Amino acid sequence: MVITVTGAAGMLGSRLVERLTADGHEVRGVDLRAEAGVTVVGDIRDPAVMDRATSGATALLHCAAALPSYPAAEIRSIIVDGTENVLRAARKARVDRVLHVSSTAVYGLPRQVPTPEEHPREPVDTYSAAKATAEETAERYRAGGLPVAILRPKTFLGPGRMGLFAMLFEWAEEGRNFPVLGRGDVRIQMFAVDDLVDAVMTVLTAPDELANDTYNLAAERFRTLREDFQAVLDAAGHGRRVVGVPARPALFTLELLERSRLSPVYGRLLHKLRHDSYVSIDKAVERLGFAPKLSNEDAILRTYEWWRAERHRARPGRGGRTSRDPWRQGVLSLAKIFF
Repeated sequence: MVITVTGAAGMLGSRLVERLTADGHEVRGVDLRAEAGVTVVGDIRDPAVMDRATSGATALLHCAAALPSYPAAEIRSIIVDGTENVLRAARKARVDRVLHVSSTAVYGLPRQVPTPEEHPREPVDTYSAAKATAEETAERYRAGGLPVAILRPKTFLGPGRMGLFAMLFEWAEEGRNFPVLGRGDVRIQMFAVDDLVDAVMTVLTAPDELANDTYNLAAERFRTLREDFQAVLDAAGHGRRVVGVPARPALFTLELLERSRLSPVYGRLLHKLRHDSYVSIDKAVERLGFAPKLSNEDAILRTYEWWRAERHRARPGRGGRTSRDPWRQGVLSLAKIFF
């Protein structure tokens, strides 16, 4: 097939380009960054760029997005306007199938866990609202006859992931304890990028009646946040522990730092870490035969081992523009002296 991949220089997009190319497909990678796998350098919001990238394409994998740390106007522009332009180009090019990579962030902060796909979209911040609107756009194009699969992965990680995880890895490597809100006994589901790539490939080749739907994707095996973070500290070998800090004072302080732009930890993440957060993957298991191989712990330890080997190549000057860059810790780096 001829397959267009947006966000081809990102963590997920680059892995998909590698997998599709290895499987013998012709891949057109679209990204602002002229890196390996990117054949069309440009902005997904530019109609000319997407028309060129989708002309003659069989399928389109829409992975490009903004991060929650971006300015609000940029988040809306990239996620909402970008998705509209990507789907417009796909319809114009008459592609056979579109895979839109969304997020479980569209549920907001659901109290129903495990959260099923039927749960209403209840965004609580700019990022989750943009993701919800982009899904509505995808559903509109689907209703208009364009085959669109909507995939909702939990936070995915694996080799190539930095972001806020780099903070945990750095503190572990330096032999420090690591703080969590409260007791850290909430169950937070994540997802290995290898399993996400497998899921995308499954949906790409599934029959139309199965692919033209919406699916949660996440790890099947996961424990508490304390246990998953402790696995990293154990792997570092310094005998350090996850340390609980009083939730309310810590939350107040972190929210204040976020508003002052002194911390990269955004509001929705802070509140999510106080409650169980996991989704039902039954629909993907039953309809697609989805079978994630890796647990939370597997995924986070694989990411840590990669970080240990590759951290000297990090691009800290980018300040977390992508999930492949370590985010600046800001004032949080000063907290190291207490741990």
